[in-house]
This record gives sequence, C-alpha cells and structure tokens, in this order.
Amino acid sequence: MKKTLSKRLVGQPTRGKTASNRLRRVDNFILLYEPSLLTRTDGLFADSFFIDLGYGFDPRTTLESAERFRRVNPNLPILGVEIDKERVDAALPYADRLTHFRLGGFNLPLLAGERVRLIRAFNVLRQYEEADFAPAYERLAEYVLPGGLMIEGTSTPFGSIWVANLVRKTLESRNFLLENRQQSVGFQSWKFEALVFSTNFRMGFDITDFQAVLPKNHIHHMVAGEPIYEFIEAWKRSAAETSPAKTFGLKQWFCASAENLAAKGYKIDLRRKWLGKGWLVWNQ
Repeated sequence: MKKTLSKRLVGQPTRGKTASNRLRRVDNFILLYEPSLLTRTDGLFADSFFIDLGYGFDPRTTLESAERFRRVNPNLPILGVEIDKERVDAALPYADRLTHFRLGGFNLPLLAGERVRLIRAFNVLRQYEEADFAPAYERLAEYVLPGGLMIEGTSTPFGSIWVANLVRKTLESRNFLLENRQQSVGFQSWKFEALVFSTNFRMGFDITDFQAVLPKNHIHHMVAGEPIYEFIEAWKRSAAETSPAKTFGLKQWFCASAENLAAKGYKIDLRRKWLGKGWLVWNQ
C-alpha cells in the first residue's frame, strides 16, 4: 500500500519538550466523555486509529496513551505522528503490531484505507499564526471518520492546567465565527462541541491561570467585547461571588463557581463527574 502523505509535510516542528503523564488528564477526560469511541468496531471504525499528533522528542505521551486506552480496547491501533525525522527514528524501537510512529504533519501519514477515530493535538497549534488555525483543522478533518473526535489545546508543562477545543467530525457544513475576523469561515466537517477547562488544583484555583493556555482560536481575543473575554470575566465574578465555598476546599469552590456561571446563562455541564474532577465543560 502507498502512503497518502504528500512530499511536502504540512506544519512545523514543535519545541518537543514534554513530561511524563503531562496529558494523563486529557486521556482520562476522553475515557469518561466517550469511551465508546475507543471501543467501536462497527464498519470502518474496526481498525481506525487514535492519533497522537506532535508527540515531541520522545514517544512517552503516545505510549502512555496506549496503556490507558487499551484498558478499554486492547486492539486499538495507535499512531504517533511527528514532523521531525529524528524524533520518529528515536521512537521506532517502541513500535509494535498496534503502535506505530510515522513522519508527518497536518497531512497525516496514513496508508491507503486507514481511518481515524480520535486525534489528540496538544501544544501544537499554539506556535502557529492564528490564520493557520482553520486550514490545519480542515486538513485534519479529511482523515477522521464521521462521528470521530479531535481534542486540541494547550497545557501547562506538567499538565496541571489545560484548555481544549473538543470538535466532532460531521458531514454537515456549518459556519463558525473566528473571533479575529468579523466574517464567517466555513468549517466543512467539524462541529465545535465544547471548550473544556481542566485543573487538578495543584496550583490552586485561579481562573486567570487558564488564560495562558487558551487554544489558538481564543488566546488572542482576551479583549472586551470578545466572547472568550466575556466568559472568563463572568467566571471570575462567579468565583468571587462563591468564594465562601473555598472554606470547604478548592473543588467545592470550583463546583460552586460553575453553578453560578451556569445561572448567568452559560451552557455549563453541571454533572459532578466533570466538576468533581476539575473539568469545566462549556458546551458550544
């Protein structure tokens, strides 16, 4: 079979630095959010991949995910993708029948007939210009099966705090407003499902900490009048209004602030399975 990878790799190398278990909370979120996506064996999903895009200098994030996800699906194919050949060469000794490492960019290095159920792209798009956001998303959508997911965002160095877009592949064409332009940009295949904020409380609970790790489509829009700015400011007010709850602990305060934020009209998933674990899910 011939690879569908074009001769020119689309993208640029990341800094590549990571830490053990940096993305554990990302994986655990997926395992709780939609475990059935990892276990699907119907139709083209039978042999479809989980893609770890831009895994860095060594393949630890890919291998850690393999261990977690194969607890629910022992036969899950996993592909780590890097645009740096030296990083791929260094990872190849860890490859096996179900775990692969290939050279590629946003134009994923799939073989003919291969499909994708889930993409995790963390700490990748943060280094790009905002104008590159939509083209990267659209290119990645080409490889994902309808109903599949991508979780894309940015984390702190040890994964204590992160924020991510959760998007689902759909056959419907929808327009989304990229906040840097007052015009609609067509996302032909992605439905923005949620913006997820995650903390393990090891750095306390300060909403301003999330601002530094906002995804590329939000981070440059922390100015008055922009939706993400208004959301963050509303959450800050909610945290202030519920500050007596911190007497009972940071998790209780986090939950109370989310409930207060929902009362302000934001579509927050108030189920304790999210809030109790430090995940605020803002449905889009």
